[in-house]
Amino acid sequence: MTGAVQAAAIRRRIRIPLRFADGYSTTATVVTFTGLVDAQQHVALELGRPATARPALVRLHSECLTGDVFGSQRCDCGPQLREAVERITKRGGYLLYLRQEGRGIGLYEKLDAYALQDGGLDTYDANLALGHGADERDYTSAAQMLYALGASRIALLSNNPDKCAQLARLGITIAKQVPTALHLNEINAAYLTAKARRGGHDLLSQSLDRAAEPHRHTGPAQLGTAD
Repeated sequence: MTGAVQAAAIRRRIRIPLRFADGYSTTATVVTFTGLVDAQQHVALELGRPATARPALVRLHSECLTGDVFGSQRCDCGPQLREAVERITKRGGYLLYLRQEGRGIGLYEKLDAYALQDGGLDTYDANLALGHGADERDYTSAAQMLYALGASRIALLSNNPDKCAQLARLGITIAKQVPTALHLNEINAAYLTAKARRGGHDLLSQSLDRAAEPHRHTGPAQLGTAD
């Protein structure tokens, strides 16, 4: 383990059957931890059969109550969670569910940011207007969790370059960055465009531009469905 990251330990493992609204089902081993630097109750879902011969497929998924639980169309979080569970189950690996609502600013502040977005600000400027950073997430605990799981060399399921950069600085080897699908609708087009243009997320700009035009887009576009 890199000297920059203190050790965390596995606290408990428990098997939980999962079933999503579209009928997809699988079983996860949910792992809890002690010694995480931010003292948050993050969990890892071990899915499929992680192999030692190749890097585990890993998704760092930040909690989103509105998207993950209530199916909000304002973001792509719920569909990304659903996609990640199936893809990781097929390959074998871990979904780290991180308690970082609203890119780290919390649920109430995220909803305040939504109000500012309704007034014309994009998702990053709304956070800044509330006195926060554009993205306040820190992935040190995620690196601790990966070390504790024995997964210091991974294939990262993400379009977000900051996740790759932070994990690399913390000593995690990113053998491959695997893009997620582009879960696009007319409501979240501006949000996804901001993530691509402001956050550097690897998304299909042409699809985003088409979706932003009124009455042009009728269904989800897909990106990067193969590992």
